Amino acid sequence: MATTAAAVWGRAEQQDFRARVRGCLLGAALGDALGAGAEGRTLAELREAHGPDGLGDPVPAFGRRGAVTAATQMSLFTVDGLIRAQVRRDIGAWHPPTDVHRAHLRWAATQRDWGPDERRKDNGWLACEEWLYTRRNPPRACLTGLGDERLGTLDKPKNPDAADSGALVRSAPFGLLVGWEPQLVCQLAVECAAQTHGAPEATLAAGAFAVVVHGLARGAHMEAAVARAVEQVAVRPGHEPVSEALARALGAVREGAPDAERVAALGAGEDRAEGQLAAAVYCALVGEDVRQGLRLAVNHDGPSAVTGALTGALLGVLHGETALPPAWLADLEGRATVLELADDFSMEMTQGAALHTAAESAPGWLARYPRA
Repeated sequence: MATTAAAVWGRAEQQDFRARVRGCLLGAALGDALGAGAEGRTLAELREAHGPDGLGDPVPAFGRRGAVTAATQMSLFTVDGLIRAQVRRDIGAWHPPTDVHRAHLRWAATQRDWGPDERRKDNGWLACEEWLYTRRNPPRACLTGLGDERLGTLDKPKNPDAADSGALVRSAPFGLLVGWEPQLVCQLAVECAAQTHGAPEATLAAGAFAVVVHGLARGAHMEAAVARAVEQVAVRPGHEPVSEALARALGAVREGAPDAERVAALGAGEDRAEGQLAAAVYCALVGEDVRQGLRLAVNHDGPSAVTGALTGALLGVLHGETALPPAWLADLEGRATVLELADDFSMEMTQGAALHTAAESAPGWLARYPRA
């Protein structure tokens, strides 16, 4: 077997990376679950029900406390696709957008099937997780974009007018590719967003979000990570709504104490990708800790689960898993699955050479992530 990647990744580096990956995926799921309890309710209704500060802790949604939405489901399949891309690279099949698209098609099957289809040899382990086989408010453009097997591209995107946050909210995992350069991370996120969302605001917001996550995963401060994201999208046609939204988010930090009205003014109250991105960046910048940042993110009139998931991903990758509220984690739906996938991703990215090569591979790993 090939040697491990220890020469490149020291033990402390591997542990830090794993903590950030866990933090990103678990944080996004926590924000998603917190926001799910606020979804469909106005800020006034949230304040009437929970007090002047609005919703402060997870409440039941979809029949249980800690339930997640399609945002978490799709993010998990994004991770699965990225691992598959690395595994398939050994055999000369290197096109990550195709592997992510295949993974999202497996997610689409969870939205129409009763449970895992054991006849499918390409499912791997994630698509056999029965708890994922339920509809949790999936964005319409994601369902229609993945309604057939045609791969949407930047030249011929699926749903060319779709500017909502459906692609943005599944794009944090691209930023965890810390060995890639920012422009490649941005390009991959943009290409994969076009598989369901074709509007420039949607694709470029996904690219910018991935670059912010990437900067944080590499240890940068939030402001520097946002500046790098602006650099990456500014050279692309139609970038103005996204660039301006990020500039507004940075500017809002200096405009006074954070409150729900300021978050709404950045665009949280509407399901548009650039506004959701700006609101999440702002909440991550001003949140005193993960709990306060997520509470700020979900109390508004718009898609609270989206803003919560985006903010949770940013705060989680910034601070690592140990900064997440333990009482919220205890109730989180699918926590074991999220952790298992996070650790698999971390192991693949740091020690993949010890798991598989073109000549020899660990059978258990290929059973989890088939090359089919």
